[in-house]
Amino acid sequence: MPTAKNVKNTENAATAEATEPIEPIEPIEPAKSIESDESDESAEAVGMTKTTMTAKAARAGKATEDTKRPQSTRSAKGARPAKAAQSAGGAKSGKGVKGAGGAGGAKSARSAQSAQGATRGEPASAPASPDRRRELLDTAAEVFAAQGYNATTVRQIADAAGMLAGSLYYHFDSKESMVDEILATFLDELWAGYDAVLAADLEPRETIEALVTESFREIDRHRAAVAIYQKEARHLATQPRFDYLAASRQKFERAWLGTLERGVAEGVFRGDLDLRLAYRFLRDTVWVAASWYRPQGRHTPEEIARQYLAMVLDGIALPGTA
Repeated sequence: MPTAKNVKNTENAATAEATEPIEPIEPIEPAKSIESDESDESAEAVGMTKTTMTAKAARAGKATEDTKRPQSTRSAKGARPAKAAQSAGGAKSGKGVKGAGGAGGAKSARSAQSAQGATRGEPASAPASPDRRRELLDTAAEVFAAQGYNATTVRQIADAAGMLAGSLYYHFDSKESMVDEILATFLDELWAGYDAVLAADLEPRETIEALVTESFREIDRHRAAVAIYQKEARHLATQPRFDYLAASRQKFERAWLGTLERGVAEGVFRGDLDLRLAYRFLRDTVWVAASWYRPQGRHTPEEIARQYLAMVLDGIALPGTA
C-alpha cells in the first residue's frame, strides 16, 4: 500500500518530467530525395517489380492472343491458296477465252454495258433494225433533196425523224455517212437493173426502151435520192469517199451512148444526129422527172416510160403531117 511519502515523490517526478523541454523532431525528407544506398536499393527493387509485372502482363496478353490467333491464321493461310487458285483460274480462264475468241469476251462485255446503258436510259448497243435504218435514211433523203446537202444539218434531219440529234448520231456518225449510203443504195439498185438489161442482148431500140423503163422505176423507188444525185453528184465526186459517183457517171454514158451508136451502125437510129447530144437529151429528160414525179400518182412508172418513149422515138407529129 503506497504511503503518503511515496505518493508525493511520484507527483514530484511527474511534475519534473512535465517541465523538461521537448526536443524537436527532425522533418522526414521526401522519398525521391533519399540518396542512401538503402533508398536506391528500394527504388531498384520497386522498378524491377514493375518491370516484372509488365513482362508478366505482356506474356499473359501474348498467351491470350496466341489462343485466339491460330484460327484466324489458319483461315488466312487457307484463304491465301484459295485466292491464288482463284486468281490463277481466272487468269487461265481469261486466257482461254481470249485464245478461243477474244471477240466473244468483248461481245459479252458490250452486252453487259448495253444492258447497263439501257438501265440508265442510254441507247442499247444492239444495231438498229434494217427497217428503222431505212426509215431514217428515207427521211434524211427528203431533207437533203429539199434543202440541199450543204444547207442540211443533222439536227434538222433528227427533227424530221422525230428524235434527238444525239440519238441520230447513234445510228450514223455524220450526215456525210447518210448521204453516202443513200446514193450508194440507189446506184446499186440502178445498176442491178441496167446490167440485167445490157446482159439480155436485146436489139438497140429494145435496149433503149428497157433502160428508160428501168430508170423510171428507180425514180419511183428513190425519187429523193435521184434529186440529190442530180444536184450534188458533181460536187461530192471531188471527195475520195464519193469517187464511185464519177465512175458511175462514166459507166452510165458508155451504156447509153454505146446503145445509140450500135443502133446507128445497125440502121435502127438516124445517122444524121449528133449522138452525144441525143444521149444527153435522153439522159436529162428521163431523170428530170424526179423533180415532178410523185409515187402513187395517176400514172405508173411503166406508163410514163411508154409515153415518153413514144414521144422520143416516134415524135409527137402524126406521120404524113409534116
